[in-house]
Amino acid sequence: MTESYIGLDQLGRHAALPATPEDAILEKVPNPHPDARYLVRFTCPEFTSLCPVTGQPDFAHLVIDYVPNALIVESKSLKLYLGSFRNHAGFHEACTVGIARRIETEIAPHWLRIGGYWYPRGGIPIDVFYQSGPAPDGVWLPDQGVAPYRGRG
Repeated sequence: MTESYIGLDQLGRHAALPATPEDAILEKVPNPHPDARYLVRFTCPEFTSLCPVTGQPDFAHLVIDYVPNALIVESKSLKLYLGSFRNHAGFHEACTVGIARRIETEIAPHWLRIGGYWYPRGGIPIDVFYQSGPAPDGVWLPDQGVAPYRGRG
């Protein structure tokens, strides 16, 4: 095992889904290319949380883009963190922006954006977008590739 992975408690082991987002541990490893500016994209097409008023499930397609600094997010720990929202009651805005801020706190990327494409409930889709600042020069930023909601037509 390389030194980069020493101390990771979730990768390569059974790890239970955290009960809450606050209980989740976002593990990180050193950026293997700290001298390069590049984009990392995580796509979570089956994100779920609960409506804080009705308790009904809410579903979203999340796209998280970031330009690493010294650290990168270990993907299994991110998957477990996102899964911990399954029983978490939060409005779309609170979930989307909260995820962005948690990633910023944990790894301090050069830049981060998240698109929260929430599926409609009650006939209104609510999409939430967060970006930490202007897009960095020289980094290819592909479209997030999620079609706008068109309903039945």
